[in-house]
Amino acid sequence: MNCFALTALAASALFSAQAAQPNIIIIFNDDQGYQDLGCYGSPDIRTPRVDELASEGMRFTDFYVGSPVCSASRAALLTGCYPYRVGVSGVFWPNRDHGLPPEETTLAEMLKKAGYATAAVGKWHLGDELRFLPTRQGFDTYFGIPYSNDMYPAEHMRYAPDCLWREGQNFQTLETAFAHKKRGQPRTLKNKVPLMRNEECIEFPCDQTTITRRYADESLRFISESVESGKPFFLYLANSMPHIPLFASPDFKGKSAGGLYGDVIEEIDFNTGRILDRLKMLGIEDDTIVIFSSDNGPWLTVGDAGGHADPLFEGKFTSFEGGQRVPFIIRWPGTVPAGTTCSGMAATIDLFPTLAALTGAELPEKKLDGVDLSSLWKNPHAISPRSTFFYEHNAVRSGNWKYHRKEIFKVKKTKRANTGPTLYNLKDDVGEAQNVIADHPEVAERLSKMLDAHIQYAPRPRK
Repeated sequence: MNCFALTALAASALFSAQAAQPNIIIIFNDDQGYQDLGCYGSPDIRTPRVDELASEGMRFTDFYVGSPVCSASRAALLTGCYPYRVGVSGVFWPNRDHGLPPEETTLAEMLKKAGYATAAVGKWHLGDELRFLPTRQGFDTYFGIPYSNDMYPAEHMRYAPDCLWREGQNFQTLETAFAHKKRGQPRTLKNKVPLMRNEECIEFPCDQTTITRRYADESLRFISESVESGKPFFLYLANSMPHIPLFASPDFKGKSAGGLYGDVIEEIDFNTGRILDRLKMLGIEDDTIVIFSSDNGPWLTVGDAGGHADPLFEGKFTSFEGGQRVPFIIRWPGTVPAGTTCSGMAATIDLFPTLAALTGAELPEKKLDGVDLSSLWKNPHAISPRSTFFYEHNAVRSGNWKYHRKEIFKVKKTKRANTGPTLYNLKDDVGEAQNVIADHPEVAERLSKMLDAHIQYAPRPRK
């Protein structure tokens, strides 16, 4: 046995003896469709390691994100609140001086206060100004792309002295690009994004063909260092893909029956497996909560590059099920029963209070919109503490009933004559195909009033 392994085993033994708090890993993919995992029915994308994770834990069928777009969805996950209630209602762009308000308490800040080492790896997308960066929002370290991988660097981006310049880029080319920008966007820099470490760019443009592997490499380093330190850890791994543009390394490109999109998912699956293997090698898999999910539904309008939400209707940008119902898997050996499926309603806003309850962390004074799901994690047949969910200001689900005030479509061929109000019974009609509002007007009226009350409680922030 080599020295590293001996050190890791000794550190693991010390950690297990001292820590009563579980480690936490949240893997949050970008624009991955509900169907695009083997354990969720994908016919052509192979995901053996994530399927293994599901077989060792619990797979949710009715799990929701706080928004059908990137920034708002991430704000909901990290604050336990509907995103518009914390000032985030859409997508953040570079050079706009906006982000998740620093006065909001993030999941990382709560866990750090409870003694956790914290790291953000991957896509951030909650503001690129200094005061909005992960290192100012509770994370000890950050390594990743600060926004979507189809964007461009901000003019105020700080570059490390030893920044790796690629593709002929340098300070002069950036200056020229910004001098000729239109509507704030330097067209020649589209899809050229910075790779940051903490608060500086260390590579521009980022080599996205290797980024999925490098995110995993960074995660493995953080896990091992945390174990050696004897501290519980929180890793937020937000993969930049399968958001377009899609990139895969040579080891995975052209290998999936699901095309380039499938290549990307299968590479994410492989690197998820590397993380799971490291937990096992360090002897901490029983002490670690692993969560695997997506920030919103698939970007269907980009065709084969956008994934699949079947059997759900529509996708990203909409309040249909395909826009906000996502895959969600959790493994915690000895606490979460293995090989189980849960059909109880749950959401990313629930992770904040649930993890607080399981770690003993102190909740912020601000009222949260999430509920403690720990009873559901321990028993998939328990009644979910969540009975209602609001799809931004457009729709509401109560029990099996879902009411749309107005239906918004993004894929033209799916548009229907009746755009709302509409009512669906999701138990019998998960594809939202049969509008039954004429048969149940009293249900529609009740849900409409619930939506009115929610809009008053959580109005959209002013632009």
